[in-house]
Amino acid sequence: MPGQVNSVIPRQYLVFSYLLVLSFVLSLALTWLMKRCARRWGVLDHPAGRKSHEESTPLLGGAAIFLTFYIVLISHVVAVSYLWPWGPAWLAEKLAILLGEDHGKKLVGILLAGVMIFILGIIDDLHVLRPWFKLLGQIASALVLVLFGMRIHLFYLHDIYSSSFVTVLWIVLIVNSMNLLDNMDGLSGGVSIIAAITFFLSVQPYDTGFMVRFLLVIFAGAVGGFLFFNLPPAQIFMGDAGAMFNGYLLATVAVVGTFHIEGVNSRAAVVSPVLALSVPLFDTLSVVWIRWRNGDSIMLGDKRHFSHRLVEVGMRPSMAVYFIYMVAALVGLNGALLPMLSLTGTGIILAQTVGIFLLIVLLMNAGKRNGSDQV
Repeated sequence: MPGQVNSVIPRQYLVFSYLLVLSFVLSLALTWLMKRCARRWGVLDHPAGRKSHEESTPLLGGAAIFLTFYIVLISHVVAVSYLWPWGPAWLAEKLAILLGEDHGKKLVGILLAGVMIFILGIIDDLHVLRPWFKLLGQIASALVLVLFGMRIHLFYLHDIYSSSFVTVLWIVLIVNSMNLLDNMDGLSGGVSIIAAITFFLSVQPYDTGFMVRFLLVIFAGAVGGFLFFNLPPAQIFMGDAGAMFNGYLLATVAVVGTFHIEGVNSRAAVVSPVLALSVPLFDTLSVVWIRWRNGDSIMLGDKRHFSHRLVEVGMRPSMAVYFIYMVAALVGLNGALLPMLSLTGTGIILAQTVGIFLLIVLLMNAGKRNGSDQV
């Protein structure tokens, strides 16, 4: 029987590879189509104020990501649901996990809240919303996940009130962090893919593991097709619709996935999602700190983000983007290792991660002429 069990794993990865390639190709086609539609309909991001691009750029890339994700996911779930009686036993078993009573309910909740986030982003792209109205929409979407049974359970967070509060806070934080990170060509999309890879590697092979990986490969392919057109110089932007949807899905995966199994790995493995999303979190928290210290509104947009500060110390914008990719990949690799390590190894990895960001802070502060905006 061990041979049969082991043979299932390569087959799963064949399915994942197929979904990744299909999502990438479909996203390429839909992004190209959205680029043409955005120009025809006048849905453009015009140069103004703190924006760095010099030409009006199509703004429906997020629609391509969203449509690719939903088309591939829903079509395959429906198709396999009808065809699985004639398929291999391992596929029927995985589908049962994906569509079981509890997981099927979770999947519906994830899709429903995702639609809400996307619609909120599209409205914001077309008609700029007030920050507090956008925040209320994000909270409403997060509450949908809670109502469908998805909450963060961390050691002492077992009661419905504290776990629900932390879940909503986490979703809203990551949604806004990914949105704020979308400030240079290719930045938010590339970091989203790196975070998705980190989650794929670090999620534990528990019942929800297949569902999480199923979502992640489709998501990575969808963002990858868009990123082909978004790398510097960008031909299309994802807009708030794409950035918030990316943040929402990655935050949701962190809630649904299992990263620590009692007796198998260190409890600190639950920090894996934080490391996977450390770049957008670092960007958001450092910007909020600078604005608060200088007496500015934390809601006010500016050019104090991670990427902007790298440009100020001498990097070209494209170099800053690729530098942040490297940071996200290195810290993400640390996050992927956490579930495999003992408590001692986990401590070393966490210390190394803190060291990476401290070195970045020193680099930016050393190159900053005006100390008022130092981190």
